[in-house]
Amino acid sequence: MDHTPYINAAAATLGLKITAEQRPGVTRFFGLAAEMADLVNGLPLTPADEPGQVFRPVSPDLGEGAA
Repeated sequence: MDHTPYINAAAATLGLKITAEQRPGVTRFFGLAAEMADLVNGLPLTPADEPGQVFRPVSPDLGEGAA
């Protein structure tokens, strides 16, 4: 997959200048990130795989135990 269009658009949006020397490393990183995403997306997940409880902050005024 050619990540060049995305790299160019993202760099322009963020105001980054990617030099000719940096471009192979940036391209290699995007290839690696795409491989990792494919691995994660390939996992068969079910509702039982929910990550856990949701963090709900407590006001410091209420102290511990008050929810």
